[in-house]
Amino acid sequence: MGLQHAKLSSVKRANILMLGLDSAGKSMLLYKLRYEDAFLTMPTIGFNVDMIEAGKDFTLTLWDVGGQKKMRELWSNFLEDTDGLLYVVDSSDKHRLEESRREFELILKNDSIKNVPVVVLANKQDLPGALNAEEVTRRFKMKKHCSDRNWYVQPCCAVTGEGLAEALQRVATFARQYSKSKETFTTLKEF
Repeated sequence: MGLQHAKLSSVKRANILMLGLDSAGKSMLLYKLRYEDAFLTMPTIGFNVDMIEAGKDFTLTLWDVGGQKKMRELWSNFLEDTDGLLYVVDSSDKHRLEESRREFELILKNDSIKNVPVVVLANKQDLPGALNAEEVTRRFKMKKHCSDRNWYVQPCCAVTGEGLAEALQRVATFARQYSKSKETFTTLKEF
């Protein structure tokens, strides 16, 4: 086995699932993370997949799944093998906040993502009346629903890119820790 091969196998990958209601700004965030310039996106029918380097030996595969009602029924199919959940909330849309919270709770109840770390992106912070991170934390009952996992609420703005680098760092750190603990667990099970 050459050095090339050894180097290759040290690259760690993590699957990050990106969910949220339609028009919460998921695709816009993904483009912004990837290309640093926001452009108008169409509603995602199905899903987008993108790979993003998070540190020199760590690659995140981001699955951005459409948030329309009929797509949400399929969300549970994507939960297997997830190392982190990015849940995007439109902080300025007070009317749909409750709906978003309900969907979020449903996901967290799924056994496939037990203990999987969660980063909630409180998007659209540039809009008037947008709820701040503390408000989102409270309304989404994060402390209650995420007591069994690492979690963080990151205020951000897909249009300006504000808060995105921090969110990416956070989700990468969480995913790294999570996949480490998973490996340990698997090794223990094999004994």
